[in-house]
Amino acid sequence: MRELLKKCLVEFIGTFFLVLTIGCSVFSNGSGVVPPVAIGFMLMVMVYAGGHISGGHYNPAVSLAASIRGALPPKHIIPYWIAHIIGGAVAAVTVSYLVAVNPAEAQPKFNTPALILCEFLFTFALCYVVLHTATSKDTEGNSYYGLAIGGTVLAGAFATAGTCLGAFNPAVALGLGVMGNATWAVIGITALTNLAGGAVAGLVYKLTCND
Repeated sequence: MRELLKKCLVEFIGTFFLVLTIGCSVFSNGSGVVPPVAIGFMLMVMVYAGGHISGGHYNPAVSLAASIRGALPPKHIIPYWIAHIIGGAVAAVTVSYLVAVNPAEAQPKFNTPALILCEFLFTFALCYVVLHTATSKDTEGNSYYGLAIGGTVLAGAFATAGTCLGAFNPAVALGLGVMGNATWAVIGITALTNLAGGAVAGLVYKLTCND
């Protein structure tokens, strides 16, 4: 139990700083390349910081993919998810205190099929990269896994700008909802799509890898 609590604390901290960086970089007059780069780098450094303790997921979809792949005990999924949700929510409240968040009413209306497709594809890509670089025996001990994971989020943020929330993470989606930047309908669709992307990534890994 003590070891699990340590892991959950690390997951809380990583998720907190990821969502905090998203909110502060996007809504504090952030534009152009600044927010995606800041977000990608924060995820990268937090993965490096906590990966050796908890796996550095900071994302319920990644935890689901890791469990399906066999890298996370199923009984740890819910505690990890709770840490992610609390971390994202606390960060969202902090962001709302620090900066002026654009209200959901000011957001462009997303095309739902496009939103689902973008969130699914890039969540799949993120989880797929995590599984191959951070959990595979073939790449065990590598030094690039954090950069690969952060780089995937960076690329996804650039590629999907204006098409979807660019969350690729149910905890991030929830955080945006707590900030008031997105409607709860969009949050729900995004979170479920993210989990689906993670589940498929886990299944594909099991089908294509031997370990």
